[in-house]
Amino acid sequence: MSSMTGEKLKLSIFGESHGEAIGCVIDGLPAGAKLDMDEINAELARRAPGNQAGATARREKDAPHIVSGVLNGVTTGAPLAMLIENTNTKSGDYENIALVPRPSHSDYPAYVKYGGCNDIRGGGHFSGRLTAPLVFAGAVAKQLLAQKGITVGAHIKRIGAVSDSSFDFNAVTKEQLERLTDGRFPVLDVDKEAAMRAEIAQYQAQQNSVGGEIECAAVGLPAGLGGNLFDTVESRLSALLFAVPAVKGVQFGLGFDFAAANAQTVNDGYTVKDGKVALLSNNNGGVLGGLTSGAPLVLSVAIKPTPSIAAPQPSVNLQTMENETLVIHGRHDACIVPRAVPVIEAAVAIGLLDMLL
Repeated sequence: MSSMTGEKLKLSIFGESHGEAIGCVIDGLPAGAKLDMDEINAELARRAPGNQAGATARREKDAPHIVSGVLNGVTTGAPLAMLIENTNTKSGDYENIALVPRPSHSDYPAYVKYGGCNDIRGGGHFSGRLTAPLVFAGAVAKQLLAQKGITVGAHIKRIGAVSDSSFDFNAVTKEQLERLTDGRFPVLDVDKEAAMRAEIAQYQAQQNSVGGEIECAAVGLPAGLGGNLFDTVESRLSALLFAVPAVKGVQFGLGFDFAAANAQTVNDGYTVKDGKVALLSNNNGGVLGGLTSGAPLVLSVAIKPTPSIAAPQPSVNLQTMENETLVIHGRHDACIVPRAVPVIEAAVAIGLLDMLL
């Protein structure tokens, strides 16, 4: 398995859900960058299990231990290596799925690819647990981006049938994104929180799970960042976003809504504002020809329902090659969306910093 990404900023993530530890190595960070560990820990706490209604009951402190690359809170320019111990595992919950793959999970294709040698406990290296080091790396990237005047933030756009308001693509502000980051349940319309929580509780009571959508934005970006053809802002960020377990769709700006539109209604015209070129609208989500346009970068991702549910599901026994009904044990999220918000922010921050370097 190769779990590395990046060009100037190289990120490697390692570990398994029920192994001794998970972690990452970040190579390419500039020397002399001061890191605020309180901010990093706050980002990890947003993603951590056990902190949201409908989330898995597994509780992990997610305390990062930096073993290299930082001295007295400042980056040295050497690779930054970080470990997070796994302390609350229940591997016995996964004994019955060793040969009976979970529907809509990585179990079967991973069993075939790795000859059954892959770690099945908690999903192993395919687990959402591996998003903890991704969030750590994203928290580091966010701090370096902030020094360049760039802010990344996101909100829960939808859970099941309940939708939040959308960003005004051309008027996203730093203050708006910071408010969302500070919130325990980040939505633009605070009145939608109760309905979203009720939607999660409904599916949890049915031994089921529900998906949703996250909308993410970045402000302060210069025009001209990125490249064309195979090096576009969309392609580089999408590669990181699709690395997040449960992400099944990514769109920038209006995305698929362009398909039913006409150019006169969706083209982003130009104007002069305060002596600078500005856009009259931002339907393209801040990216034109693979390059940032100077407008806010706006994208959204679709998150599928957590496949591990308590309700019985049809599967097969890979040893006997007979049909079998699978009942999944263990602790799982009825909705991953609230915990995934900082993960999406992290993926975007890492990608943007790599391009800026």
